[in-house]
Amino acid sequence: MAAEQELSKADALVAEVETGGRNLSGSTKNLIPIICFVWAIYQLYISSPLPAELTVSTGISFFQFIGNLSISRKIHLMFALVLACLAFPLYRGAPTKRIPLYDWVLIALGSLSILYMVVMDSNIANRAGDFAHENIRIDMTVAVIGMVALALSVYRSLGLPLVIVAAILMGYAYIGGGNWGGASFVKGTWHFWMQEEGVFGKPLAVSTQMIFLFVLFGSILEKAGAGGYFIKIAFALLGSFRGGPAKAAVIASALSGLYSGSSIANTVTTGTFTIPLMKRTGLSAEKAGAVEVASSTNGQLTPPVMGAAAFLIAEFTGVEYTTLLKHALIPAIVSYIALIYIVHLEACKLNLQGIPKPKDTIVRTLAQKMIGFLTGFLVLAFLFIAVYYTLGFIKEAYPGISMFSVIVISGIAYLVLAWFASKRPDLETDDPDAPMTVLPKAADTAWTGLYYILPIVILLWCILPTPDRLSPSTAAFFACLAMSFIALTQHIIKGAFRGNMDLASNFRKGLSEWVDGMIAGARNMISIGIATAAAGVIVGAISLTGAHAMVGELVEFLSGGVLIVMLLLVAVMSLILGMGLPTTANYLVVSSLMAPVIVALGAKSGLIVPLVAVHLFVFYFGILADDTPPVGLAAYAAAAISKGDPIKTGVQGFMYDIRTALLPFLFLFNTDLLLINVGPMKALFVFVVATIAMMLFASATQGWFFTRNRMWETVALLAIALTLFRPGLLLDRVSPPFDERPGVEALKLAEAAPDGGTLRVRLVGPDFDDIDENNSTFLELNLGASGDGETRFTQSGLNVLEDDGKVAVDGLTWDSKLKHLDKLFTMGDLDKPLFIEKVLVKRDRMPKEVFYIPALLLLGLIIFLQRRRHREDDPDAEAKAAAA
Repeated sequence: MAAEQELSKADALVAEVETGGRNLSGSTKNLIPIICFVWAIYQLYISSPLPAELTVSTGISFFQFIGNLSISRKIHLMFALVLACLAFPLYRGAPTKRIPLYDWVLIALGSLSILYMVVMDSNIANRAGDFAHENIRIDMTVAVIGMVALALSVYRSLGLPLVIVAAILMGYAYIGGGNWGGASFVKGTWHFWMQEEGVFGKPLAVSTQMIFLFVLFGSILEKAGAGGYFIKIAFALLGSFRGGPAKAAVIASALSGLYSGSSIANTVTTGTFTIPLMKRTGLSAEKAGAVEVASSTNGQLTPPVMGAAAFLIAEFTGVEYTTLLKHALIPAIVSYIALIYIVHLEACKLNLQGIPKPKDTIVRTLAQKMIGFLTGFLVLAFLFIAVYYTLGFIKEAYPGISMFSVIVISGIAYLVLAWFASKRPDLETDDPDAPMTVLPKAADTAWTGLYYILPIVILLWCILPTPDRLSPSTAAFFACLAMSFIALTQHIIKGAFRGNMDLASNFRKGLSEWVDGMIAGARNMISIGIATAAAGVIVGAISLTGAHAMVGELVEFLSGGVLIVMLLLVAVMSLILGMGLPTTANYLVVSSLMAPVIVALGAKSGLIVPLVAVHLFVFYFGILADDTPPVGLAAYAAAAISKGDPIKTGVQGFMYDIRTALLPFLFLFNTDLLLINVGPMKALFVFVVATIAMMLFASATQGWFFTRNRMWETVALLAIALTLFRPGLLLDRVSPPFDERPGVEALKLAEAAPDGGTLRVRLVGPDFDDIDENNSTFLELNLGASGDGETRFTQSGLNVLEDDGKVAVDGLTWDSKLKHLDKLFTMGDLDKPLFIEKVLVKRDRMPKEVFYIPALLLLGLIIFLQRRRHREDDPDAEAKAAAA
C-alpha cells in the first residue's frame, strides 16, 4: 500500500510537470482526450501528402490552407493553449475535477486571438510594418490578449521561471537600456505577435513540423508495449552481473531515451520497476534513485530524439538532422558506458551480487560473460550497419521501387517476427515490490518484441543521406503510420498464429492501445508547444535588441577574459537557467542566451569551434539541471519511488553525472569526439579511446579501480584520462599549433591556400559601442575555390583592400556568414579601419597520439599495482568474481 502511495506521488509529479494534473469528471470527462486525439490526427494530416493531393483532386483550397506552415503553426499553438487551460490548473488550489469559469474565458480569448491571425493571415502579411493602418488598434488588442493568454499558459504548464525570463527580455525590448533605445509599444508588440519572428517564429515551426510527430511516435511505441519490452530485455541481458538491476536500469533508460521527450517521465516509467530492485540488491535508496536519475537524464542527450531538442539544434545551427545525430552519438554512448562502469564500481565497493539466471542456463565465467556481452553488442552493431547500408543500397540502386520494397520487406519481417513472438507468452507488467528471484531467459524475452524495431528501421531508411531522402517530418509521419499499424494489428496477428480467432476482442485491445498512444502523445506535447511559443518571444527579443551581448559583457567581466573561467561561468548559468524547465524549453532558453556568449568570447580568446559544438555544450548543462539540487525534478520523482531524500538523491545523481559534465568541455577542445571531419576508421579509434578515457575518469572520481585508489593513483588516472581525451593539450605545450605571420601577408597566403582551404586570422578594429576602443577577435575563414587573394576573401564573406601597408576590411558581402561581426566592430571608417593584424598558419607537427604512449605505460603500472594489492587483500577475489 505504501509503495502504491509513493508511486502515485511520482505519477502526480509527472502529471503536474509534464501533462497536467487535472482529471475531469462528469460531462467533461472525455473532453481532454478527445481534443488531444483530434490534435494528433491534425498533425498527422498536415505532415502527410494529403493536403496537396486533396487540393488537386477536389479543387478546394481549404485543404492546402490548413496544411500551410504559416497557418498550421498557429493552429498548433491554439490546440496547445486550449489544452493547457484544460489540463493544467492555474494555481495549486484550483479545481482538478472540473473546469472553472475563468478557464473557459481564457480558452475563448486565447482561441479568438489566434483565429484572428488565421483568418487575417494574408491581410497582415500584406501590410507588415504599416503601423498607421486603420486596423492597427484591433491588431494590438488581439496581440495583447494573445500574449496574456500565452503568459498564463506558460505559468500554469511550465512554471514561473520561464515567464520571468521572457518578461525581462520583453521589458528590455520596450524600455531599452545600454545601446538599445527601446521599441515603441506598436513596433514591439507587432514583432512579438503579428509576424513570424516572435511567438510564431522558428521554434514553434519546428514544434509543428517535427517535434510533435517524434513525440507521438514514441508515445504509440510506449503504449504498444515497447517500454516494458525494453526493461525486460535489459534485465534479461544484464541482471546476472554484479549490481545487475542497476546496470539494467541504465540500459532500460537509455532505450527509453531513444524516444522519450522527458527525463522526469523516463525516471518514473523505468524507475517504477528498477529502483525497488536496485534497493533489494543492496543499493541505498538515494543511490538507487540517483542511478535512475543519471541514466534518465542522459536519455535526453541520446539520439535520435534528444528530448525533442535535436530538431531545434539542427534548425538553429544549420546542421542537417542526420549529421547532428552523428555528432551527438559518441558522447551519448560513451557517457552511458561510463555510467554502467560506475554502477559496476559501486557494486564492487558494496560487494553486490546479481540476480540468478534460470537453472537450465549454462553457468559461465566472468570472462565468458564479458565476451558474450561484447559479442551481443557487436552483433547488434553489425545488424544496424547491415540494415543501414542495405537500405541505402536499395534506395540508390532502385529509387523507383524503394518505398514499395521497404513496405514489402517490412511487412514480411513483421509477420515472421510476430510468428516467433506468438510462440512465447506476452510480457506482463511485474509488480515492482514482488521479489525477482530468477531472471527471464534473454532469448525468449528478445523474441517477444523484436518487431517493435521495424518502425525505427523505417524511420532510419526515410532519413538516410541519399539524394531522394525524405525530410525528418515526413520520415516521422511514415514511422508513425508503421507504428500505428503494429499497435492495431499485433494482437490480431499473434492471436491468429496461436489459434485465437477472437478478432473483435484482439482488435479492441489494439485499438485501445493506439488511441491511448495518440492521446498521450498529444498530451505530452502541451508543455512543449507552449514552451516553443514562449521561446519564440525570447528569441525574438534577442534578435530585436541583441540582449545576449549584455550577458556576454557580464560573463567577460566576471571571467576576466580567461577562457576556461568563461566556460565554467556559462556552464553554471546554463544549469541555473535550465532548472525546472522541460527539455525543449530548457534548450531554447540556454541556447538563445548562452550560445552566442561562447561564440563571441571564445573567438576573442582564439577558441574557434563549429556552432553545433557550442549548442551541444549549453544543451548538456541545461539538461543536467534535472538532477541538480535544489530544483532537480527528476531527483524528486526518483525519490518519491525510492522513499529516499530528494536532495541527497540529486547530489548523488550529479556526482554520477560529473562524467557527463566533463564531456562538453572535451568536445569543445577536441571536436573529433563529435565526429566532425572524421572518417569511419578514425571514428572507431576515437570511440575506443574516449570510452577508455571516460572509464578511467569514472574510476578516479569514484575512488576505485580494481581496488580502492590511493591518492596518487587517483591523480594519475585523471591525468591519463585527460591525455587520452585531449592529447593535443600536451602537444601544444611542446610545439605551438600555429606560426604567426603579419597581416599584410594575408592576401598572399589566401591565394596560396589549397582549394577549399581555410585561413585563421586575427581582426583588430574600433569597438561597435565605442569607436575610441579597440576590439579583436579570431576568425577561421572558409576560402572556397582557388583564386587571387581578394577573390578568396570575398568568397569567405569579407570584402578587403590594401590600405597604407595593411589589409583592411571594407565590409561584409551581402551573403556573408559573418554577420555577427556587425555587433563586434564598426566598419567602413577608414580613419580607424578594421584590419587583419596577423595570420595564423598551421604548423607541421608530430601526431598528437604520440602522447598516448606514456599515458598507457603509466596506466599499465597502476593496473599492475592495483591487481597485486587486490589479490593480497582478498586471495579468493578472482574466484568470487567468476562465481558472480
